[in-house]
Amino acid sequence: MRTIAHLSDLHFGRHDETTAERLLADISGAQPDLTVITGDLTQRARHRQFAAARAFLEKLPRPVVAIPGNHDVPLYDIVERFLGRLARYRRYISAELQPFFTDDEIALLGLNTARSATFANGRISHRQSAAIKTVFSEVPAGRFRILAIHHPLVVPVAANSAPVGRAALALEAITEAGVRLVLSGHSHRALSGDPAGSDLLAKGSILFVHAGTAISTRLRGEPNSYNLLRVEPAAVTCTVRAFAGNNFSNAETAHYTLLGGRWTRRQPVSLEKS
Repeated sequence: MRTIAHLSDLHFGRHDETTAERLLADISGAQPDLTVITGDLTQRARHRQFAAARAFLEKLPRPVVAIPGNHDVPLYDIVERFLGRLARYRRYISAELQPFFTDDEIALLGLNTARSATFANGRISHRQSAAIKTVFSEVPAGRFRILAIHHPLVVPVAANSAPVGRAALALEAITEAGVRLVLSGHSHRALSGDPAGSDLLAKGSILFVHAGTAISTRLRGEPNSYNLLRVEPAAVTCTVRAFAGNNFSNAETAHYTLLGGRWTRRQPVSLEKS
């Protein structure tokens, strides 16, 4: 079994310092085998915001896999937005925009879905879809395969947001590659499963997990939170750790089992107190 801390949408520059401190303590206490950050590390991709994000990342339990989000592309600096693009992200966070992590149980590929030509929406390119198949083709059989992106591949219609561009192409690629779990963020809402009412479904073969905003003050009807996942060959437990009072605690837990190539929820969401 592997434990993964999945956080997203830090938005340094518009974040809460106390929440950030409590988050570091909570994740350190969980002792995850891997920490994954699915984008929007900064609010406006400014140097001081990236510096703060880097300092935060350096305190997280290792290893850490991070990918950029649309907020990590400069917005108001037009020259930097279209020529520099993710140069600041590469300088402060990581030069690798397609990070890959593997051990003897899991394999995780991260893809950059942020684009200079759009302000909020994202896209997966044909080259990235091909990379999904190529990278995972070299992963030994039986290893649990995970994809991490910022913009959700599948969202409920009621969420009033669009899935990542070329979602159908990407879905075909990850299905062929045997990916079982897709991690994303962007919407500042925590959600897991195969969202009912979504306009793109994977027939239950892929488990979609979206993270809320971990430390940003840009809340959208939910508290700050992150996901703590326990991953086994044919089971995933997803616990949302939400900030309440002065600490993070369990808000809801969902248990999923892979049966006959389809994910099934073993029991309804249960409210817990840690």
